[in-house]
Amino acid sequence: MRIEIKSEDRMGISQEILAAFTELALNIQAMEVSSQFIFVNLAKSTISFAQVKRALKAVPGVNHCVEIDFLPSESRERHLRALVNRLPDAIIDMDENARVMALNRASEQLLVNHQRYKGIVPKVGEQLKGIKVNELLELEIALPLIDTTSSQNIDIAGQNYIAEITPISDQENNSGAVISFKSITSLGRQISILQTRDEQGIDNIIGQSTSIQLLKEQTMRFAELELPVLINGETGTGKELIARALHNASHRKKAPFLAINCAALPEHLLESELFGYANGAFTGAQKGGKPGLFELAEGGTIFLDEVAEMPPYLQAKLLRFLQDFTFRRLGGTKELQANVRVLSATHQNLLSMISKKNFREDLFYRLNVLTLSSPPLRERREDIALIAQHFVTLAAVQLNLQQAKIDHKAMQLLSAYHWPGNIRELQNVLFRAVALSQSGHISAQYIAVALAQFEQDNVNHFQVSASTDEVEDWASAQAAFEKQLITHLYPHYPTTRKLAERLKVSHNKIAMKLREFGITS
Repeated sequence: MRIEIKSEDRMGISQEILAAFTELALNIQAMEVSSQFIFVNLAKSTISFAQVKRALKAVPGVNHCVEIDFLPSESRERHLRALVNRLPDAIIDMDENARVMALNRASEQLLVNHQRYKGIVPKVGEQLKGIKVNELLELEIALPLIDTTSSQNIDIAGQNYIAEITPISDQENNSGAVISFKSITSLGRQISILQTRDEQGIDNIIGQSTSIQLLKEQTMRFAELELPVLINGETGTGKELIARALHNASHRKKAPFLAINCAALPEHLLESELFGYANGAFTGAQKGGKPGLFELAEGGTIFLDEVAEMPPYLQAKLLRFLQDFTFRRLGGTKELQANVRVLSATHQNLLSMISKKNFREDLFYRLNVLTLSSPPLRERREDIALIAQHFVTLAAVQLNLQQAKIDHKAMQLLSAYHWPGNIRELQNVLFRAVALSQSGHISAQYIAVALAQFEQDNVNHFQVSASTDEVEDWASAQAAFEKQLITHLYPHYPTTRKLAERLKVSHNKIAMKLREFGITS
């Protein structure tokens, strides 16, 4: 029997209430006291609640007493237990000797599955308590526990998990630790969410031009297929947006979408990021190894941006994966499988790279089963107004402006510009123009200032992108440099006279070079 008693806050009333229980020969199993409230848990007795209530009401200062289901501490414990049991991740509480103290439903099910997987009659519920965790799972737990969180990669019932061990310190002494287990698939979904701010579908590809409408139609058709897709296009044309749209329109949309830029990492780091690494693969490697993106993206999509920059060794390893979807972690011997769809993108001419032995031909045909082309902005000028208004609206929101609008002359200036950096450059220019305007009214003046700032940045940081492997002789190298330079500067000096003045050459020479290289406004 559990009872809640409300009384006056006076000296000695608790002792009088206890005396009333003593007179009734009642045994108190638990008792909690707070201001004006006393909660008791009485052992089973033949005494009825009505008899207890009469005895308590006889105590001066007792205002009421009612029968309750749980003491406050019991109620808190039940709520906490219910909360922990509803967590999707498995959690085990262990003592300072690494013995199981408590566990939630997810961890109990995980341990039962693992024992069955190993062919052992599973221990369940209370049977699991008191057993050392490293006797149940292949975990490396060093005793005594140090006050530092550590992570390990572990195989449970044939599936990969990350085990995070967090010590619990009680003042100066370690009193145990909490171990949480997160599946690789779950981690992949979380990483995918972090990479994506919103659901980017085909509708997020802005434009009404013929080329964009065709791109949207092809993207919708290709989304239903399980084949690799190679996305071609200049830098800044939105190749990753197309890849995300493909994923989100497919049946894999609820699974992770993970992207990696192959040009951003050195060879050994790129390999470990893609394929993971085994335990002890190299100095400083995480205990138990680490899963790569192919494991984390299980059931979903991998996007390899700038795939042309992938080194030859990794090209061979990627080719093998695309053949049977099996791979080995860096430094590992175990064959792993991954159910992922591979999308790739490049701004380079892969056929030209193949002819120069810089890219594997067999890998090209594996990646290029389906092809999408992202057109440059200068080839779809009719879309500039729609895209510009979209970016201006985003900029206004970020800068806490009620609204932002581009006037007619400003739009004419945007439409006339060559946009060598494509959509990315357009976005940067518009964000800068909105920041300059303050009022949200974007005039041609602000666009001109923003363009001039980018022009100066671009001119100051101009670099020759051609590699020495592409140079055949002095004349071709000179021609390639001239074309690259003029292509780069012409959008900023859009007349032959202005460009001639910038380069300090004759007007006729610039006009001739423009015709020679096929450069038009």
